[in-house]
Amino acid sequence: MTLLVLEDGRTFTGEAYGAHGETIGEAVFCTAMTGYQETLTDPSYHRQVVIMTAPHVGNTGVNDDDDESDRIWVAGYVVRDAARLPSSWRSTGSLDDRLVAQGVVGISGIDTRALTRHLRERGAMRVGISSTEIDPAAFLARVQAAPMMSGAALAAQVSTAEPYTVAARGERRARVAALDLGIKSMTPLRLAECGIETVVLPATSTLDEILATEPDGVFFSNGPGDPATAEHEVDLLREILGRRIPYFGICFGNQLFGRALGLSTYKLRYGHRGINQPVMDLTTGRVEVTAHNHGFAVDVGERTRFETPFGPAEVTHVCLNDGVVEGLRLVDQPAFSVQYHPEAAAGPHDAGYLFDRFLGLMVSTGAGGSGCVDVVDEGEV
Repeated sequence: MTLLVLEDGRTFTGEAYGAHGETIGEAVFCTAMTGYQETLTDPSYHRQVVIMTAPHVGNTGVNDDDDESDRIWVAGYVVRDAARLPSSWRSTGSLDDRLVAQGVVGISGIDTRALTRHLRERGAMRVGISSTEIDPAAFLARVQAAPMMSGAALAAQVSTAEPYTVAARGERRARVAALDLGIKSMTPLRLAECGIETVVLPATSTLDEILATEPDGVFFSNGPGDPATAEHEVDLLREILGRRIPYFGICFGNQLFGRALGLSTYKLRYGHRGINQPVMDLTTGRVEVTAHNHGFAVDVGERTRFETPFGPAEVTHVCLNDGVVEGLRLVDQPAFSVQYHPEAAAGPHDAGYLFDRFLGLMVSTGAGGSGCVDVVDEGEV
């Protein structure tokens, strides 16, 4: 028997899945029906226990090509019906074996629909999974003593220790300094398809270290934790904006952009996690299906346009499910961000043109060339 205990005392019992042992993290649910390997290896899920709403997980196994980083980052994994055998020509092993090899504790055979409905009604909360504890009350005390996600500074824990470079595909049209706050491997690849060379830097990098790469633009990646704790990153971004260097941020990079512009952030009740979130691009009127993984958002109140220390700014994207801000831009200088994942692996590619927008901003300020591989621009920022 394996226990799953939420911090409010709700308890489920199931079977061990993955490694045996005990783990505690923030309970979040992901609505994606595919791409579980990308989810598991996304650094943004650091310290989170992921509940899959799709009932059957593991059917295509795992492979050596779809990882978004060099390890699994989730704190725990919850599925309803674990595949007994993988079936895919790309598979090199089973998901269960990969979880065991990397020490990821999970649980299967529970009612994930009931668990997800509980989180939607009560909000994201701490949770524990244990295949070694048999006393729910004793385990609950440990769950309630665990740190919360609010106030957690985690980007430096998932960032690269040393800089590295991802070359452009074909002719190099621009160079970008990317601050790794939990970057996924697909992001530099999408930039490379636009002819952009990406120098990936640690989260602790200074302005001088960024400028030393001689960038045409700066990119802030996705990542885990509470954006309210990221003082170094926000101060760094303000320096970058003060120099009018073209800027593009996604997910955590959007939240930090909002903070740099003088806005606050807040924790969503249960977040957006999946590959089917409808977002409207207010600059074009186009509705896109997008990939999300965030538990915090930028607070602009009722405004769609507002003043900042860097001139006027406006909201560019909103979620059509709940009105959450999904994009921002400065009106008079080349800087914008989105809350979702235009690299979308796995997921829809409706938002892939945003990389071309970024290249266009760099071209307009002096970088050479324009146009991404197989990506069509759908409007200007």
